[in-house]
Amino acid sequence: MLAEKEWYVFYTRSRWEKKVNSFLHENGFEAFLPLHKVMRQWSDRKKKVEVPLFNSYIFVKTNKNKIYDVLQIPGIVRSLKYNGEPAVLHDTEYRTIKNWLETGLPLEVEHLNTEFQLGERVKVIGGVFNGVVGEVRKISENSCCIVLKSIQQVLKVNIRKELLLVE
Repeated sequence: MLAEKEWYVFYTRSRWEKKVNSFLHENGFEAFLPLHKVMRQWSDRKKKVEVPLFNSYIFVKTNKNKIYDVLQIPGIVRSLKYNGEPAVLHDTEYRTIKNWLETGLPLEVEHLNTEFQLGERVKVIGGVFNGVVGEVRKISENSCCIVLKSIQQVLKVNIRKELLLVE
């Protein structure tokens, strides 16, 4: 029986995410490189550019036994580990990231500190993120940090407090 493909998490060379994405596709791999638009300032102009949502991360949908093949792609540094196993971006997290990017709302990303004390689990009960469940890092006036633990990243998105329900 063939194992089901999963979204494995790989670390790339710095600023090589787009090149690695191209190399993966050229070699027949299904890759997911979430990109979002940010405003960049140069001395003579401002411009919106697409940048990776997670610096130096790329996700590859493959079988566990093909991870070695992915590691042979130029620019791939290593496979991320979670609890001693190759890290997996779960389908629900994959869909959440895609849905968040499709909203066009500005997102911030920060690396999850391993000493991080996770707070209450909350569920969004309205708006474009309806049904999203996460763990709260902090709640300020109107923002909530929702943690996607398996990829060791925190996605920050502003959500009105009245749209949050402690689960």
